[in-house]
Amino acid sequence: MPDAHGPSAGHVVTVIGLAGIPELDETDDLALLIHEAAIRVGGLQPADVVVVAQKAVSKVEGRVVRLADVEPSARAWELAGADGDPAHVEVILGESREVVRSRPPLVISETRHGFVCASAGVDASNTEEGTLVLLPLDPDASARRLRERLVELSGVEVGVIVSDSFGRAWRQGTTDVALGVAGITPLRDLRGELDAGGRELRATQIAVADELAGATELVMGKARQVPAAIVRGVDVRGEGSAHELVMPRERDLFR
Repeated sequence: MPDAHGPSAGHVVTVIGLAGIPELDETDDLALLIHEAAIRVGGLQPADVVVVAQKAVSKVEGRVVRLADVEPSARAWELAGADGDPAHVEVILGESREVVRSRPPLVISETRHGFVCASAGVDASNTEEGTLVLLPLDPDASARRLRERLVELSGVEVGVIVSDSFGRAWRQGTTDVALGVAGITPLRDLRGELDAGGRELRATQIAVADELAGATELVMGKARQVPAAIVRGVDVRGEGSAHELVMPRERDLFR
């Protein structure tokens, strides 16, 4: 079994995309579709981590809004500017705890979950024209439900990550991060351990769940229509919440 701190030198980590999952809605059993897709690539194995795109989860949970049903507020019109859609911005405001920065029509906000991200995670890509997909109400709960159902269907103990694409301060481009987790340790704390030179590590924490989510984006991605993947070869079994990955406000140097 791989070391609990991750793969050792020479150890192989495999990322397997789960293709063949159709366009989703509230009538679908997402875990069953993932299970069937996993069977097509040889099935799930103990300690596998199944990473599922947030949008797939949100669609089956009914987290979809029709723009035609949205009445923009004065604040939405202001933040949309000349180039934005005020109805879209109104949905963003409804999903936001706080607007952190704005440059019309771009809005960076803190969601009710505590995530700081563009557009409060509200997205119009890969969805029906005139609709927006919102983040799950409780991504950790979503991950737990998926995990319970996958274990029931497969008889195999696996971990689950619900992932989404986030931008990063001071870095170009997006990378996938974990919004919700179940059955894994999301954060590896190395504080108190010794480095190769014998010095004590005082601040090092590794965002394992984010690393796994980012790895799966290489085989998933919005344009490929592959909404889930398996990571195999890294044993991160344990318990935890994606909230452990959120920077506490008192330590947030960007606000």
